[in-house]
Amino acid sequence: MKEQLMNTLNEQMNFEFYSAHVYLAMAAYCSGESLDGFANFFLVQAEEERFHAMKIYKFLNDRDYRATLAALPEPNNEYSSMLDAFEHAFAHEQQNTKKFYHLADLALDEREHATIYFLKWFIDEQVEEEALFSNIIAKLKRIETDSNAFYMLDAEFAARSFTPPAE
Repeated sequence: MKEQLMNTLNEQMNFEFYSAHVYLAMAAYCSGESLDGFANFFLVQAEEERFHAMKIYKFLNDRDYRATLAALPEPNNEYSSMLDAFEHAFAHEQQNTKKFYHLADLALDEREHATIYFLKWFIDEQVEEEALFSNIIAKLKRIETDSNAFYMLDAEFAARSFTPPAE
């Protein structure tokens, strides 16, 4: 693996840790609004992002490369509404998808087959992530001011949990 690919994998690992930080901030916003189900949704999302970061960490170490951690930028802590929070989350996932595409392009250019195979899992995951947030945004737009539907969604998110996929 060439240095540029290794460095970009490290950058992606750090972006995944940052993503967890972003989702923790969103969970705190939701908790502050007394929306515990929405808070749980973002806490689970943060846990998932940490899992992704550690997956890259392990891959780098398994290949005898050193994972290096960087400082995390401060996330946004304020949103105008739940819709605003989810729109930010969706944009964040779209940015993450672009980063994985860039990584895949580098791996393809280097003919780094182990990394190409490794990144396929993340690219598939990003399709799921974008679909998840897109669907939630559509629901939030549909329910607009229907407080009953909004609280039903909050209750649905309260039951969400994260189970790491089998390796």
